[in-house]
Amino acid sequence: MNGLMIKSLAFSAILVIATIAVVMSLDIDIFADSVNAITMGGAIAIAVLTSAVSVKYMNQMKTDKATGDLVDDSWDGIGEYTNELPSGWAYSFLGLFIWSMWYGFIGYPINAYSQIGEYNEEVLAYNKKFESKHKNADEATLKAMGKSIYFVQCAPCHGNEGDGLSGKAQDFAKRMTKEQVLFSINNGSDKLGYGFMPNLEGLVGMGFQASDAEAVAVYVANGLKGEAPASYATCTMCHGADSKGNGGSAPDLTAYDNTLMTNVLQNGKKGVIGKMPAFKTMITPIQTKALSVYIQTLKD
Repeated sequence: MNGLMIKSLAFSAILVIATIAVVMSLDIDIFADSVNAITMGGAIAIAVLTSAVSVKYMNQMKTDKATGDLVDDSWDGIGEYTNELPSGWAYSFLGLFIWSMWYGFIGYPINAYSQIGEYNEEVLAYNKKFESKHKNADEATLKAMGKSIYFVQCAPCHGNEGDGLSGKAQDFAKRMTKEQVLFSINNGSDKLGYGFMPNLEGLVGMGFQASDAEAVAVYVANGLKGEAPASYATCTMCHGADSKGNGGSAPDLTAYDNTLMTNVLQNGKKGVIGKMPAFKTMITPIQTKALSVYIQTLKD
């Protein structure tokens, strides 16, 4: 046995021992789970094969010489031989392809057990239990829960105080700014889950005066205080006489109610500030309600 072979076997043994040592340090019972056992076996096989292949080709490099006909083209004096693909590589590729087809459709089919699937099932079960536990939570509990959720999910964009980080996101101290109202009037809205709000051209067709757009925007942005512009009557057709959303059929213009929060979190939002992603699978209905309660406390 030559020195290279001895070094290869030693290297292989070190890889195997190191792999076992790392796994054992994780306090995992290798044979309690078939997935863990297969993974461990694969790691050991890779360590052994790596050493064996390295020795084989290092030995070949010492003794073998390239033979065959060179192709006509060369690159900076470097040419390629017209030799066929080595049979070992070809058979390895074919064997790997056949094994992958077997593994994917028979040995470990997509609809069989998976750790990701088990995790998702556990999350759904926990969320169901969570929803049941907090179904009748009082306002203090919801506020505390909403604060925790806000600092994890919302604060990175909206700021710890809900001020929108100087215009980078929605400022929760106010329902809407004049610019946001004008954006909705001019462009309409159909992404929040309420239905379709027409743009300025459509609103004009409903009796809205384009010249009043600025005044309506100021009126809404100031919290609907003072005398409403005449054209605001067109807005109340959908938003209600009290501007609170007509029972959830349109956004509440006075506050961040639970319906508005639910639609925004489920559908995301695109406006004059930018685009907010949807949080469909990240926040439960009770958590949405808790966020609504907490955000109400961020008013001026």
